[in-house]
Amino acid sequence: MKTILFNATSDGDFPGRLDAVLDIAREFEAHLTLVHAVPYEAVGALDPYGAAFAAMVPVWREQAEELRDRTLGDLSNEGVSWNWVEKAGPTALAMLRESSLQDLIVLGAHEPRKDGQGPSFTAGELALTADCPVLVLPAQCTRFDVEAPALVAWDGSAEASHALKAALPFLRRASAVYLASVRETAKKGEPQLDLPPVEGADYLSRHGIVCEMVELEPGEAGVAQALVAAAELRKAGLVVMGAYGRTRLAERIFGGTTRKMLADVRVPLLMTN
Repeated sequence: MKTILFNATSDGDFPGRLDAVLDIAREFEAHLTLVHAVPYEAVGALDPYGAAFAAMVPVWREQAEELRDRTLGDLSNEGVSWNWVEKAGPTALAMLRESSLQDLIVLGAHEPRKDGQGPSFTAGELALTADCPVLVLPAQCTRFDVEAPALVAWDGSAEASHALKAALPFLRRASAVYLASVRETAKKGEPQLDLPPVEGADYLSRHGIVCEMVELEPGEAGVAQALVAAAELRKAGLVVMGAYGRTRLAERIFGGTTRKMLADVRVPLLMTN
């Protein structure tokens, strides 16, 4: 992993996220590209004549310059190669356009807009559309421990397999790896597991990674809470899971397990489709 794309947005948790992504960049000796997106579409939708947009442009520009100056000052003594990119438009589109030759996308758990407190739909969208995995950092995250245990959510699907493969650079450095399956009743006509957990474990073993297979009970709180509880119990520093594709978007991102995981990110969450 040699190229990392990082969302630069001026919220209170940004300095901590920057420290965390620098931990990753140093560990992998990776180049860091910071993208700052100006979300002009929100005003344009309400202001067809562009007056409010025109008035806000200097404000956004000043905010971007202040964030850039502060960030570049912080980066000056970090020993990490980097570049700064400014884009106009939605964050997801700006990040996607820069992601083609990136190995990892990193952003925060909250939707990247001013005072954004809701879960990051941008993270879910990028996990579905980008060609590289997406790492979502919790609010108030300040460090990333690459040697902390990692928990991989395994449901036997192609998406879970893609996430497992994408996570290999992190799993090689983790002090312990848990392959966690949540016991669920399969829907009528739908198999519970396409691939059993042992096949995931065999794949990891071929890469020199030893894992422990864990079966979890969903309980009343559901699959997402079972995964989070298991990760916290094992002091995991990373949760890995597949984000489901477009055909299941409405169920999985806006109403299913992936959506619930994004709604309450307590442990860094690595996702890919």
